[in-house]
Amino acid sequence: MADSTTSTLLAVFLYSAFAVGQQAATPYVEKYFDQIIDHFNFGTYGSQTYKQRYLIQDKWWDGKGPIFFYTGNEGDITSFWENTGLMFDLAPEFSALVLFAEHRYYGKSLPFGSQSFDLDKIGLLTIEQALADYAILLTHIKQELNATYSPVIAFGGSYGGMLSAWMRFKYPNLITGSLAGSAPIYLLTPDIDRRFFYQDVTKDFQMADQMCEPKVRQAFTELNNLAAQGPSGLAEISTRFNLCSKLTNSKEYKHFLGWIRNAFGTLAMVDYPYPSSFLAPIPANPVKVACGHIVQSADVLSGLALASGVLYNGTTGQLKCFDIKAEFVDCADPSGCGTGPNGMAWDYQACTEISLPAGSDNVTDMFPVLPFTPEMREQYCLKTWNVTPRADWGNIQYWGRDIKSASNILFSNGNLDPWHRGGVLKSLSDTLLAVPVEGGAHHLDLRGSNPLDPPGVIKAREVEKFHISLWVNGA
Repeated sequence: MADSTTSTLLAVFLYSAFAVGQQAATPYVEKYFDQIIDHFNFGTYGSQTYKQRYLIQDKWWDGKGPIFFYTGNEGDITSFWENTGLMFDLAPEFSALVLFAEHRYYGKSLPFGSQSFDLDKIGLLTIEQALADYAILLTHIKQELNATYSPVIAFGGSYGGMLSAWMRFKYPNLITGSLAGSAPIYLLTPDIDRRFFYQDVTKDFQMADQMCEPKVRQAFTELNNLAAQGPSGLAEISTRFNLCSKLTNSKEYKHFLGWIRNAFGTLAMVDYPYPSSFLAPIPANPVKVACGHIVQSADVLSGLALASGVLYNGTTGQLKCFDIKAEFVDCADPSGCGTGPNGMAWDYQACTEISLPAGSDNVTDMFPVLPFTPEMREQYCLKTWNVTPRADWGNIQYWGRDIKSASNILFSNGNLDPWHRGGVLKSLSDTLLAVPVEGGAHHLDLRGSNPLDPPGVIKAREVEKFHISLWVNGA
């Protein structure tokens, strides 16, 4: 293990000031491990390594307890540390060591520094390489801490949940059991109906207020009518939505529609019963807040603008105008890749191994016709990254839907989460279990306990704790 000379050895992060009832996040030690760059090719990079960041906390560990291991996903690992409080709620009871590993090509774990996204180097960003990183890091830490016999429980949410499940698939010698929260692993099967995401975003807004969906549809119709008027209509849209730069053509207008759609999708994902700051400073029950703007505003366009601002202007209201090009980037994930280097990395993964939802069609969902077909994905990815997706690879490498030979995995999914239909919703065996989270949005069960938690998430956590206890005790 090699600590970076520039690393912060002890950094305390606070949960958002907007979060109700949250306390200071658990402090961690930030470390860096000399990780192999290419696990599967002995030639090009040989034994070259990069600095993989991980966060560790031994506050509750007694030297014999389990290792709670978070399989980092598409972002800075500190963000997941700050928003996965379940692990810290459970760790004292299990005398557990807590370990969060950062995914290669995200955060500070860049194998080639500023050149990591060059076309001749980005190819080492794969699920297989990331899983191998985690396996080697775990092996090293268990040896270093003399924790050879400590069981490892993998935790992860969203893509991280997919990784936690796949770690149990691929490295059952290292992973005793996995909690895969909101893990849409069936997205890697080519036969899935990919329209589910925006259909379920629409349902979330319908449930919040019956008048919400028809008014959203009406607003998009009025926008299209204005856009059809040409420069004058686009100028009016720009003014009504307080855009920093005026829309001037149909391409920019299409991007603007994607910016709005991205706001609705994100609000549905983080529709938590209390304020949060996971993706942005967002108020409690943001879907209901957005619907309130839409239904109560004097006109539907004003309501749509205010609803979009719930994400982009959050609870701060500090933005003087909206920079839609900076706030939303078109990519191979119609639900949004994010911005900056992390967004680039996710875009590449969405062009290779991880096929994501289709676009919107304005028939089965309330959003404008913004399609994203396999053909469009292939064209985009070839142009952007010079790669062509392989639709069947997930069925081969990650077992597709034929996962019954796995064991000791909990797949939790909330009914409010627009990703849930991409996940495992029915138990497949006594040790491959679906855990429903009634009233839960995107991996709400992995967040820390909160007085405003719905009964469904409290029940789900009890189930999760029970099975983790069985795994840890060798049952």
